Amino acid sequence: QVQLVESGGGLVQAGGSLRLACAASGRTFSTNTMGWFRQAPGKEREFVAGISFSGRRTTYAESVEGRFTISRDNAKNAVYLQMNSLKPEDTAVYYCAADGNRAYVEGTYQYESDYNYWGQGTQVTVSS
Repeated sequence: QVQLVESGGGLVQAGGSLRLACAASGRTFSTNTMGWFRQAPGKEREFVAGISFSGRRTTYAESVEGRFTISRDNAKNAVYLQMNSLKPEDTAVYYCAADGNRAYVEGTYQYESDYNYWGQGTQVTVSS
């Protein structure tokens, strides 16, 4: 059974930092694009960041550019999201996603439909 399990969420004050982790099991995603999405209350899920299989290519939503950093460790079958200078508007459930269909693509995807594996999400709450 393939699973993506997020961790690292929590409550933090504005200006603080959190590091999310996503551990994959059941298959390797070392050859696949992975990404992070988030969904705030009453809003649709949105793209946050994506990373190519090699880690050489990354893409960010404009709202997090310069504050968030996505990275991966293929040996651990994991992807991370370092979030700095957090704002109340960053409050959301954060989801890890993986594209299990296309391998060795040196690019990233920003649409939910490009990913076919999803984690259950981890809550991030930023207080003002």
